[in-house]
Amino acid sequence: MLKRRLFSSMPSIGRGGMIVSSLLLLVVLSLSPTSASIPAITPTPAKTVAPASTSTPIATPTVAPAPTPTPKATSTVAPAARPSGLIEQKWIEPQVNGETLSIPVSVLETDWNTRFKVQTASGEITGMAYILDGKTYVRANVCPPCRSVGFRLSGNTLICMSCGTKFNATTGEGVSGACVKYPKASVSYTISDGNVVMNKADLVTAYQNTLNPGWP
Repeated sequence: MLKRRLFSSMPSIGRGGMIVSSLLLLVVLSLSPTSASIPAITPTPAKTVAPASTSTPIATPTVAPAPTPTPKATSTVAPAARPSGLIEQKWIEPQVNGETLSIPVSVLETDWNTRFKVQTASGEITGMAYILDGKTYVRANVCPPCRSVGFRLSGNTLICMSCGTKFNATTGEGVSGACVKYPKASVSYTISDGNVVMNKADLVTAYQNTLNPGWP
């Protein structure tokens, strides 16, 4: 009864209007969501981080040790050849260290027959040093009667440059001549570091003995 009243109270819109109204109602209903739809959130997959590549260590170059230098061979200087005939005496300068005297062996190997001066408390005296048959001899260098301080070396003989007296170069004893009674006393020595080394006192003693006739 009520429906009839409602419909009867509504103005007459005709059949076409009702169709249009129905369509509009359907559109409205389709646009109105029945429930609030929340879009699904798709999780973004975590990026896979590739591990850092292990770098290959750089090989350290092997440095070869420096070669050990081969030591150079030390050349040996051979003594000068012994002069033939008379060998004159040459003045040399001994090395003085307090009461010790020294003469380089190399000097004797070059000059063969030498003489030298030494200052003492009682004055200046002279000595001689020479090489004979590979051996070094050191003696007082004086011929008392003629006061000569020079002797030539000839073979195995010392010859006074002033009076010509001859002495045995190996023993120092007189052989012939005016001063034959004054043999040449020897001086003891040692070879150290390439030097003929002697004490000044021993040279003084040999010099004093040579001044005495007929010694020893």
